[in-house]
Amino acid sequence: MIKTMIVEDDPMVRQINSKFLDKVEGFALKKAVANLTEAKDFISNNTVDLILLDVFLPNENGIDFLKWLRKEEISSDVILITADKSMERIRDAFRYGVVDYLIKPFTFERFRESLNIFKERLNSFKHHETLEQCELDKFILNSKNNAINKEKSNYTLEKGFNKYTYKSIVDELSNINQEYFTTEDLSEKLGIAKVTVRKYLDYMSKQGQLEKIIEYGKVGRPLYKYKINN
Repeated sequence: MIKTMIVEDDPMVRQINSKFLDKVEGFALKKAVANLTEAKDFISNNTVDLILLDVFLPNENGIDFLKWLRKEEISSDVILITADKSMERIRDAFRYGVVDYLIKPFTFERFRESLNIFKERLNSFKHHETLEQCELDKFILNSKNNAINKEKSNYTLEKGFNKYTYKSIVDELSNINQEYFTTEDLSEKLGIAKVTVRKYLDYMSKQGQLEKIIEYGKVGRPLYKYKINN
């Protein structure tokens, strides 16, 4: 379990964040505190993997706590949860190593996504001695998932396309590990006819979600390959 601490002065928000955390598999709340003194006392005597940190606290600032963590070389990761939208605050947060920045009010889906990405990264770091660039990029850029999730969450299809077939293909694209894939790759996994899969992939290519290339061999038909645009 990923040991987590919440630093939030508002009792209602603290309770909501605690309930949100309880709904995400793999996380355990070790401590919820209302101020930085309590946070420092606890973190000085206990180990946590993740801190959900507010910025605006009575007579205190979460960024100061973040700086203190780094000065003390405490290895806990931090996700900032704040109403502060200022570019200066966001810049400072990432400069001192936060893994994500959630602006209040946020949805549970965005909260869960943030924690799941952190969990996946933490597990990979624990179970691998080395990472290839493509694997590391998933955590640094997260570009592929962002592109696909954006398309999943908001799309309007042209006439002749079925939204359920489209969603099945988009969902499967989120699981693609190789850089380039073919119609046959998706057709076999989804059990959908190749001609149908190609129709949808070509549509997504025209919409700018995919890059399409054609490889010509010496004999036979050309091979169509696709790549998710970053």
